[in-house]
Formats: sequence, C-alpha cells, structure tokens
Amino acid sequence: MPDINPQEFRRALGAFTTGVTIVTSCDADGTPVGVTANSFNSVSLDPPLVLWSLAKSAKSLAAFSDSGHWTVHVLSAEQEALSDRFARRGEDKFSGLETEAGINGCPLLTGCAARFQCRTSFQYDGGDHLILVGEVVGFDSADKAPLVFHGGRYALATKKTGALNLEAADEPHSFSEDFLGYLVGRAHYQFLDGIRAELAAQGLSDPEFYTLSTLLQRGAQSRAALDQMLQHSGFAGLMLPLERLLAREMVRETQQGDATRYGLSASGRRAVLFVIAAAKAREADLLEKLGDWDARVLKNLLKQMIALTDAGSVEVWRAAQGSTA
Repeated sequence: MPDINPQEFRRALGAFTTGVTIVTSCDADGTPVGVTANSFNSVSLDPPLVLWSLAKSAKSLAAFSDSGHWTVHVLSAEQEALSDRFARRGEDKFSGLETEAGINGCPLLTGCAARFQCRTSFQYDGGDHLILVGEVVGFDSADKAPLVFHGGRYALATKKTGALNLEAADEPHSFSEDFLGYLVGRAHYQFLDGIRAELAAQGLSDPEFYTLSTLLQRGAQSRAALDQMLQHSGFAGLMLPLERLLAREMVRETQQGDATRYGLSASGRRAVLFVIAAAKAREADLLEKLGDWDARVLKNLLKQMIALTDAGSVEVWRAAQGSTA
C-alpha cells in the first residue's frame, strides 16, 4: 500500500459535508463535559441507535467512555460561536451557559436544531479514535437551519426544492434565465415593487429615498461624503436629489465652519421611516416564505457577491448613527 499523506487525506475527507454537533456528558464527580464533533451518524431506527467518535487523546475520553450516557446536540446555524467554544481545550466550556437537565443525567444545551439523549450500547476501537454507539432514550428537534462543515470551514445548508434549470441561452451572446445579473436584477426590482406605493405616497424617487435613508443611518454629511456613500446605488452625483429634498424641506443645510452639511429634517425623517417600515414588512413576508434555512443562505451569498464586486465604496451600515464624517 502506498504511504498516505495525513494532510492530503484530511483535505480529501473535507470534501464530505457534515453537520456539527456538541456531545455532552458528566465525569465521575458530576462535572459536565462537552466536545465539538462532526463524526455523528445514525446506525439504526429499530432500535434507535446513533454513533460518534472521540479522539483517544481527548482529556474527556474517560468521562464519555465510563459514564454510560451522553447527549448529541445538532447545532443550528447561529451556534457557530458555541461550536468554537467546545472545540477549544483548557477552559470551562459551560461557564455562563444556560443548560437544562436531561433525562439521562447529561446537560442539555438550548437553541439546537436537534438533541439526542443516549445511553451507551457499544464501544469500538477506531484507530486513534474511540467509536461510541448509543441507544436514543429521548430526542427533540426544531425547524432551524443546521450548522454545516465543509472543506475545513463552516458553511450553510439550503433546501433544494427541485431540479436546477441550468439550460444555456439559445445564442452565446444572449442571456438566459440562469444569468446571474438577470436573477439579481429581477429579484431587486420585484422586491422594490412591494414598496412603490409607499414611495409614491411620500413623493420620493429612488435616489431621494436612498439619500434620506443614508442620512438616517449616518447623520449629517457633506455632499462629497454622500456621493461616496451612494456609489453602490448607481446614482452618480446628488445635486438633483439634494436640491429637490431641500426645496421640500426634507433635508436641512447647516454650516460647520467652512463645511456645509446636509441632514434630515423632521418631515424627511418621518417620510423615510414610513418607507422603511413598508420595506421591513416586505422583508418579513419574504423571509417567512423562504424559511430560516434559505433566508440565511440567501443573505450569506448576497454578502459574498457584494464583497466580490465592491469597488471600494464606504460601508454605510457599519458606522454609528449620528456620524458627521
């Protein structure tokens, strides 16, 4: 047999996507122990059996092998920090955590996608790991997106609703329904269509709304700063929107030394808040229809797309409200 490179072997194993779990138990004196593991798997439905494996070098090995009971927590997508905590050594992993008492005596973590309370049925030697097989004596689950591990990093899982339409356009120079620009653009305009009525009620154009919402987030700004912040919107130059908003007294002009600043008036703040409320309602309806899984994946992919296509515009939403930079 040829020699196997451990690093290459680990990299190849990373091609297999797994869920992320935390397994808890108690040592001989009742102190809770827990480790992060992605080796969890089902074995049998009747009887209900599951398995996982623990490195023989783990300090908690004796606790898990001797206790006779352990609980597997399938982590939800928002529990990445909890996974990191239980993957580290040399600290009180349960410090500050709210836990529940399990029927098998093991501590139960909250907010998980699923929990399986088990008693040990078998233990097997697995090379540098100990394989533990347990009978499930109790379980619960929640409709939450699971935390996923792939290629050495955390990932997000999405529910596939049907076969993907990957057909190319008839002509190489034409678009198809699978073209990314078409998909993003259509989604953008269809989302905005849901707040057009409120924009019309407030008498606001898209550039005016973006200007007011930016001032709401960042506070009074110079004309040059506003231009820079709205680079991502595609609206080059704010002379026309600002002049119209000043004429309607939705924006007020102030002097700070030699610098001119533009900020929201009471009527401008009221108008933009009405539109934002409509947008939030539109978002809530869409997210409910998407579900937690797909909503998380969609937001993550859009953030990646923004980062990959950004030309260096100012990060509007990272600044505290009231900034006058």
